Amino acid sequence: MGHIDDFVEYLRRERNFSEHTLRVYRRDIEDFFAYVRKDPAQVTSKDVSRFVAKLSKKGLSPLSVSRKLSALRSFFRYLKKVRVVGENPASYVSNPKAGRRLPSYLSREEIEALLAAAGSLKEKAILELLYATGMRISELCGLNVEDVDLSGCRVRVRGKGKKEREAFFGEHAKEALLMYLKEERPKLARTLKKDREALFITKRGRISDTTVRRMLKRLALKAGLGKDVYPHLIRHTFATHLLEEGLDLRSVQELLGHKNIETTEVYTHVSIRRLVEVYDKAHPRAKGD
Repeated sequence: MGHIDDFVEYLRRERNFSEHTLRVYRRDIEDFFAYVRKDPAQVTSKDVSRFVAKLSKKGLSPLSVSRKLSALRSFFRYLKKVRVVGENPASYVSNPKAGRRLPSYLSREEIEALLAAAGSLKEKAILELLYATGMRISELCGLNVEDVDLSGCRVRVRGKGKKEREAFFGEHAKEALLMYLKEERPKLARTLKKDREALFITKRGRISDTTVRRMLKRLALKAGLGKDVYPHLIRHTFATHLLEEGLDLRSVQELLGHKNIETTEVYTHVSIRRLVEVYDKAHPRAKGD
């Protein structure tokens, strides 16, 4: 469907969505139209409600159903903007109720093991920068060499909606980036015909989110972590560790590039849960005899 192609391109160009997110949005929207078998202008809120009910009956989690519904809302909002439809039928359908799921994260020992598993200077630099800044995978892949200020230990990040912010990193990330830029990147850039401005590159051009995801899975296996490691898990880890060390919520919100403080508040629950676990283990009178 041409409208879906146009919508995905709009998200890529105007909203700076990652390729992974774009694939998920496309799949969710295509699943809906395979079910409803109607043109967008013929879709009603009842069609969307029936689709949501079907997904729930199939055993899909409320979180997954809400994600698909969000994709449909965005799609029809776009179609309304370009005057393909007059109303957004998905806007009248509520998300299924669900308890708020706490984000997973890595312990300090696990993140150190992951860093130690890095086999190349590029892998080391990518891991150090992800953990040091908490940036999204799309933000990392979109970085250019000129965005990095090594002397000031900061990097210019283009987030969702092309909103820019500054992210900061420490000496470990600085050293890893310096080594990558000095020794490995020049070799990769010799035969590069496009994306010469990109910070992280392969022999074919700018690194993709798929390449980074595969790298993390491989390194997690090598480190013996026994769990799925993905870019957003590193972002969760960054936020959780900062809060555990006493950084205030507003500062973490700014560092993550969250528009609303409510999005960041979930990490306080993770931090509190961790404190309770530590208390139960450490306090001599936390448990009965």
